[in-house]
This record gives sequence, C-alpha cells and structure tokens, in this order.
Amino acid sequence: QDHVCSLPKVPFRGAPCSDAAGSQVPYATMMKQVNSSLSGVLWDEVQKAPFYEYKDSVGQFHQVWFDDPHSISLKAAYVKSRGLRGIGMWNGNSLDYSREAVAEQQTQAMWQALTP
Repeated sequence: QDHVCSLPKVPFRGAPCSDAAGSQVPYATMMKQVNSSLSGVLWDEVQKAPFYEYKDSVGQFHQVWFDDPHSISLKAAYVKSRGLRGIGMWNGNSLDYSREAVAEQQTQAMWQALTP
C-alpha cells in the first residue's frame, strides 16, 4: 500500500515503537535527505506530522517521521487551548546549530513554534 512501512518485530527497549523500530536521525540530515527522497515531504492528517520516504543504496525502503515548525506549532496550540501545563520534545540537540543561514532559520523556527 502507499505510504505503509512495516516494522520488524524487535524486543521492547524503552519508548513504545520508537527506539525499537528505528533510529534517531539529526534534523540537518533529514532536511538534506528529504530533497532527494522518493516522495518529498508528505503530511499525515491523523498524526498532524510530516514524513518522507526513500530507498537506501541497497534498495531498502525507509520512512522517516519528524516534526517541523508547523507540526510543533499545532501541538503547542493544542496544549495551550486545553490549558495544559506544557509541551516537550524528543531532542533539541538534533537540530542544526551550525552557522549556515538555512540551518539558523530552521532552528529558530523550531524553537519559536513551541510558543504559540
């Protein structure tokens, strides 16, 4: 089926369906990889999150889910609208803190999205 990526069964190692199913990829790597992906950025309306698909050098299919400023801002707005006490994110250290102009803009946009 389109956009269905099966996950291998592996023993539970922590967070449900995350560390056992795949690995973390730095944001800078994803932003470069998405431009040469099979799909470009796709949007899942149920999860309110972007993802993309690619094949590696041996032809293995991969699906990468991530947050971007839009998806984070939707989550932050939901938290605010419900009067909840806060929001967290997985790992801010995975953002691109290089001095490149595009990286600086992306990183700033991600942090700003946390405050609706």
